[in-house]
Amino acid sequence: MQSIISSKGIYTVITLRGELDESCASALRTQLDAQLSHTGNNVVFDFQDVSFMDSTGIGMLLGRYKKLKAMGKNIYIANPHSHIDRIMSMSGMYTIMKKIAI
Repeated sequence: MQSIISSKGIYTVITLRGELDESCASALRTQLDAQLSHTGNNVVFDFQDVSFMDSTGIGMLLGRYKKLKAMGKNIYIANPHSHIDRIMSMSGMYTIMKKIAI
């Protein structure tokens, strides 16, 4: 799993690539935490290139949500594949992080 930060209009996009599961969540958490202070006010997690995610991924996202919210930033989800979209819906993630198209 890797993350790449870029800008797209008013959004800072964090593009995630690979599988988001227990085997990589800790390293990704550390990597993202080091990058979060360099993001704009509208942060988008782009799931276009994420092929798999389990409950560990939800936990990792919730932790990043709390950190970003404490910084006063807006957090969004973009481009989840259908199986990831279902996990996000069932877990209630879209009630705290809106799904948007970028």
